[in-house]
Amino acid sequence: MSRIPSKAEILDWISANPTLTSKRDIAKAFGIKGSDRIDLKRALKELEAEGHLEKRKKSYGDPDRLPPVSVLLVKAPDADGDLFAQPLEWHGEGVEPIVLVLPRASDPALGEGDRILARLTVVQGGDHNYEARLIRRIGSNPKRVLGIFRKRSEGGRIVPIDKSASNEWIVADDATHGARDGELVEAEQAGPKGRMGLPRARVVDRLGDPSAPKAVSLIAIHQHGIPDAFPDAVVAEADAAKPMPLKGREDLRDMPLVTIDPSDARDHDDACYAHADDDPKNPGGHVVWVAIADVAAYVRPGTALDREARKRGNSSYFPDRVVPMLPDRLSGDLCSLHEGVPRPCIAVRMQLDAEGNKIAHKFVRGLMRSVASLHYGEVQEAMDGAPNDRTRPLLQDVIKPLYAAYAALKAARAARQPLELNLPERKIILGQNGAVKSVNFRERLDAHRLIEEFMILANVAAAETLIAKRAPQLFRVHEEPSPEKLDALRETAAAAGLTLAKGQVLQTRHLNALLNAAAGTDEAELINISTLRSMTQAYYGIENFGHFGLALRNYAHFTSPIRRYADLIVHRALVTSHGWGKDGLDPAEVDRLEQTATHISDTERRSMMAERDTTDRYLAAFLSERVGNEFTGRINGIARFGVFVKLDETGADGLIPVRSLGREFFHFDADAGTLMGSDTGLIIAIGQQVTVRLTEATPVTGGLQLELLTLDDKPLPRSRRTSPAGRSGGKRKASKIKRKTDKIKRKVVRKKR
Repeated sequence: MSRIPSKAEILDWISANPTLTSKRDIAKAFGIKGSDRIDLKRALKELEAEGHLEKRKKSYGDPDRLPPVSVLLVKAPDADGDLFAQPLEWHGEGVEPIVLVLPRASDPALGEGDRILARLTVVQGGDHNYEARLIRRIGSNPKRVLGIFRKRSEGGRIVPIDKSASNEWIVADDATHGARDGELVEAEQAGPKGRMGLPRARVVDRLGDPSAPKAVSLIAIHQHGIPDAFPDAVVAEADAAKPMPLKGREDLRDMPLVTIDPSDARDHDDACYAHADDDPKNPGGHVVWVAIADVAAYVRPGTALDREARKRGNSSYFPDRVVPMLPDRLSGDLCSLHEGVPRPCIAVRMQLDAEGNKIAHKFVRGLMRSVASLHYGEVQEAMDGAPNDRTRPLLQDVIKPLYAAYAALKAARAARQPLELNLPERKIILGQNGAVKSVNFRERLDAHRLIEEFMILANVAAAETLIAKRAPQLFRVHEEPSPEKLDALRETAAAAGLTLAKGQVLQTRHLNALLNAAAGTDEAELINISTLRSMTQAYYGIENFGHFGLALRNYAHFTSPIRRYADLIVHRALVTSHGWGKDGLDPAEVDRLEQTATHISDTERRSMMAERDTTDRYLAAFLSERVGNEFTGRINGIARFGVFVKLDETGADGLIPVRSLGREFFHFDADAGTLMGSDTGLIIAIGQQVTVRLTEATPVTGGLQLELLTLDDKPLPRSRRTSPAGRSGGKRKASKIKRKTDKIKRKVVRKKR
């Protein structure tokens, strides 16, 4: 009988032989055969359960791993010319992993001693553990330019698309990257900044036709003035940052916190864990932990990093790229809660009763280590009975308790009744060439709702704590609709045969009753859109006016400090009010808090406009090959110059010009939101179903022009007029039409009563 090695001997073997870590390799090394393999398997499972090992497919390894974005020190090329690098942030106790650098043709030459920021991919088998792709050299931050390439006899010039740029850029013959005349290119500064003459650049990406889909987001970024290049001082500060030690923090590394994000997420700023409350005074209760990346520890008030983060206000998200608020050294690495890597956090422990009401909470500043970076789909599949290799070990002790706590929160939400709009969110899927591959509507899973409810709860806890401590802070404010907008919503509801109560203080439950009454009817989308339009826009403020949409009295943004400056302010306020350190709010920051609130509310709107414009351009490019096709849709806007239609298939918005509606004059009633034909009496209103033909799609502007074919499944009536639209009749006809419209409106109101 073979001797089963001790756990210490197994760990020593794996540390000394990182490429021979399968159960078969271990058994062979210790001469274990036959039925003794069962005992070996048991020992390995115990080590895995204790956190000493992590199973990766059929092999075992140290659970500590390198983060997806890491700082590396480049070594000298080996005999085969391969370039390897040393990870500078290895936390494991075993053998340091081997990283192979894979340069791209457009990458600058790397040499021994270069420190680089790289994106890592785990490799199974072979003579190395990771493959690295260069993001940039540490300490180098070349200026970037977006412009049109103009070919010259030798090399070329780049004409920036930014109107504020005063100079063209010279491109040497060997730095064109094959760019053609008239192409949109992205380039970076080549060589030191000269005092005389035009700056020199090297083309790093060819984006092709300036109207092509791949160029869309870059153009929007520049048009809306979103800063997309970090100053040298900002990058230098980020590069100098180091991993945070445990000192002064609560050790949360043994808590099985998990991150749950979209499958393509690059950064993870929130993690959660839940379990049944063992307090006998709270039967059926739950304890929920939410841990958030401690960005305040790295971004201190008054630093270059802080000034740039405040300037940007937030990250901006596009279908093909992200313009981050913080440099990738922080957003993708040190401030991201990657799996298996120690990361600083600010965490809140929240105690819920059996009905999902928060009865207590406490904040701590800690050091955590995520046990898994999961995505929504796989978490939902695990709960639906189809766990994979990643979720199966976590199902009973981590995932199911999260859903149990969520079930309680759902009950509390139902009692609170926040606004429940049903407006599906579009998701643009891009192909490898940057063109739109498909347009889908995002699936809403319980896994999404679970994280949303946990984050809302943590945001409430942050606001309540700072109020109790009388600390200055930024609230997330959403005021109730104005009386004028509510009157317009009531008219729309009445025209659809529905009622919105009047003469009482409006609450979200009243709007939910209206939405529920419309659900399943032809007017459902109209009522949802009209309700959304009646809402005021949320903003940041130093005065607490509550959050109407969420039906909450106290609300602040705490859960996304990597991508929102408001959350960073709240983190600093928590640091100061708890006396956790000197990296909290400073007096100068408190004095300008109101200006900061206004500024970041503006940057949020700027990003929303850029993201919307980008989506419109992508959709126009996607539909440009389908000009002449027919689509169904619904009218979602009326103006004097035409009718706006949202297409069912893609959610794209198009315009039916009023001149194309026929040869009759159309009277516009702004109060009723209608167009009415002078000859046919045809009334066109928001919410009607239409069939349209796409007549024009312009990717450069994102415009879609449509032709109306049917209205509420009926063909359009023919006008008896022979003269061009809008000629005879003039003011007398317009006045007659208005009287007729008012008469029809009065009839509709009486009928509905």
